[in-house]
Amino acid sequence: MKQASLRLSFSDGPLHVRLTAGAGWESDLRRMAPKFRSARQIGVDAVDVELDELLGSLVELASWPDPDTVEWAPELVAVVTSASADALHAERSLHGGATEAISPADLQAMLGPNWIGPLTDFQQRDVSALLSMRHGANFSVPGAGKTRVGAAVFSAAKHADEVERLLVVGPKSSYEAWLDELDGCFDKKFNVVVLDGHAPVSADVVIINYERLVASLPELTRWLAARPSMLILDEAHRMKLGADGAYGAACLALGPRAKRRLILTGTPAPNGVRDLENLFGFVWPGQGRQTVNRAVADGDLRHASTVLKPLFTRTTKKELGLKPEQTRVRALALSPLHREVYDALVSQVSNRSVSSPDDLRSLGKAVVYLLMAATSPALLSVGTTRYEPLAYQVPPLLAPVGTPLFDLMRDLPLYELSPKYQETVAIVAENARAGRKTLVWSTFVRSLTTLNELLRNYSPALVYGGSEDRESSIARFRSDPECFVLLSNPATLGEGISLHHECHDAVYVDRDFAAGRFLQSLDRIHRLGLAPDTDTRITVLTSEGTIDDVVNQRLELKLRFMGQILDDPAVERLGDLSEESAIGGSLDSGDIQSLLDHLRVSSS
Repeated sequence: MKQASLRLSFSDGPLHVRLTAGAGWESDLRRMAPKFRSARQIGVDAVDVELDELLGSLVELASWPDPDTVEWAPELVAVVTSASADALHAERSLHGGATEAISPADLQAMLGPNWIGPLTDFQQRDVSALLSMRHGANFSVPGAGKTRVGAAVFSAAKHADEVERLLVVGPKSSYEAWLDELDGCFDKKFNVVVLDGHAPVSADVVIINYERLVASLPELTRWLAARPSMLILDEAHRMKLGADGAYGAACLALGPRAKRRLILTGTPAPNGVRDLENLFGFVWPGQGRQTVNRAVADGDLRHASTVLKPLFTRTTKKELGLKPEQTRVRALALSPLHREVYDALVSQVSNRSVSSPDDLRSLGKAVVYLLMAATSPALLSVGTTRYEPLAYQVPPLLAPVGTPLFDLMRDLPLYELSPKYQETVAIVAENARAGRKTLVWSTFVRSLTTLNELLRNYSPALVYGGSEDRESSIARFRSDPECFVLLSNPATLGEGISLHHECHDAVYVDRDFAAGRFLQSLDRIHRLGLAPDTDTRITVLTSEGTIDDVVNQRLELKLRFMGQILDDPAVERLGDLSEESAIGGSLDSGDIQSLLDHLRVSSS
């Protein structure tokens, strides 16, 4: 037997493959390595390459001088073989080679006798489409029943003996929905385990949250490989950073080990093409990124949507029969003193930020401070609490003693109330007089606690990361006729809860650059189950001539991109806010450039 000239095996982690040259073949490996963008020299005889790139560039291995003596590790062979078959299937789908539509009667038979859950017409359509794909994505809006669709695809795959068990990765807020669907949609119940320790070998379904995923990665990798399994990512936009983020890297490592993969999210591309690349890269390793890149290469997003459509399903709000939201912006003028605080802050942070545009940590802090100043300068002097999302945790802003900013930060809160707080109180009061409840969103916990005091006449419910009894607060908002307002932030309450039966008004005291989080929070009160004639009113408060204007512009661009790539005009419309007169984190390159432009203009 000839000695191996090249050996391929998994590297230290499941996301990289090590190419090791046999004795005398080291120079050949050095010549081939530059063909892989991610190649990293480990020693004179070894190179590490990202698994995703290797799967998409297998043809490059054909240039090896002696392919007959290339040796593959068995576990890598299984991944490569499966990924190659998946890529061929996806390519056929993209070129019109998908199977014919499945009739409702045939679908019921495919789901098997254990399935007892009813499906709406659009859910049947989505399940049928996903079953015709080898793997898939469901980008339906929140409230369209993506959890039930995912459970149905699992039922059909299990009935067809393609898979034996299921791994669900999702936020903690998704647990209740999954447990309910798995209990209510199947005649014979599964052994379902919510993972907080070890995954039992006997478990039919394992549910885990993204925060626990990294620590559980080795065990879950073995669990998926032990028996044919399906892997579902719920609220999959949480892995949008791909290999650059902890959640994304863990998901990408698990993906190739699953027999079937499915992603569920209503906001698949909150920051543009890169998010979509990472999601499709999970669904089709080695193929997904290239497919997205080719689709959007000429900038025609309508065409890109048509090209990518065979790879995902989407139920729109129009298909749910919902009346469109009435979304308006109320631009508020800052008082002269408030304006001085904001401009002084811009002067303090602009020189440092503009001179170091690659310092993302400093830029992130600058964004948080500017958002604070645009809302209430009082926030600057105390900073944030540990209950804010990590990206928004900053210490108090220490202005040099004796500077205008120091004096203004000290004195302003004594003389005047933030116009955003005043406007929020006025809106809640007007709604309460009409018997309408209001959901108030703010990024900052101190804003929520301040508003909790200002709105005490309306018996407010307060929910944030540090709330001791979130469930009882939400229940009080729903059922107490004297409780007219719920105060929360999108990071805490933006997913996994429905308030559309009790509340039809929302106020955004502030927004950040996260388009996906904005869309998710909107859907708390605008989702399937609303009466056809219900008016849902969304009010966005902005401070004129501040970072709020930059946020509005960036969100408009992101929502238009997402709407066009999904061929859903309703999403585009949300980026086009109409102005109304007053009655009383996660930066991408475009966000950074817009922020720097704002600092340059405002400080000039």
